[in-house]
Amino acid sequence: MGTADEQYNAALQRDIEVFEGILESKGQYRKIVKAGITQWVKDLQAGDIMMKTVADLERLIELDIRLQKDEL
Repeated sequence: MGTADEQYNAALQRDIEVFEGILESKGQYRKIVKAGITQWVKDLQAGDIMMKTVADLERLIELDIRLQKDEL
């Protein structure tokens, strides 16, 4: 079966792999959010969006901030 230390190390390695996967996903999501923010600003500059419709931008910024936090 393996010693308690081996079992602990195996469980710890699985946790590390899960955490790394989460961090990778968060990085990918941030790229998507940043692209959305960039597009929103371009649309605003082009006159396609009026400044009174900032709810989508606020949501994107809030999501980006949440993704930057180290909380899982």
